[in-house]
Amino acid sequence: MARHMSKYPTELELLILKVLWRQSPQLAREVQAALAAEGRELAKTSIITTLNTMVAKRYLVRKKQGNMYLFTPRITESEVADRVLGDVVDRVFDGSTSAVLLKLFDVKDIHSDELQELRRIINAKLKDA
Repeated sequence: MARHMSKYPTELELLILKVLWRQSPQLAREVQAALAAEGRELAKTSIITTLNTMVAKRYLVRKKQGNMYLFTPRITESEVADRVLGDVVDRVFDGSTSAVLLKLFDVKDIHSDELQELRRIINAKLKDA
């Protein structure tokens, strides 16, 4: 039976997307080298299998160059963040954005410059409302 494809990138797929968001297009060996530089050493066959799976999931596009393929992201970092965060807000916090923010304050240290940026954003949203 075929494996069900997740609507979200796996941990490895997300690492690969981050590599490709920084610089693309890239060959499989370049992706492999970038991951190795970040401490994630994987066999080239594992990288190629994952890249091809990501093409099938429509996360990447590939273009043939000689006897190799160049890989480029088809989805943006913002699209992935929107999908994943939107799902967490809906499923875990019943759609409550304030509950998400309050939980973030509980589980993460927030620096004063980040708090000032949040205040600026909230003030701008209040003016627009």
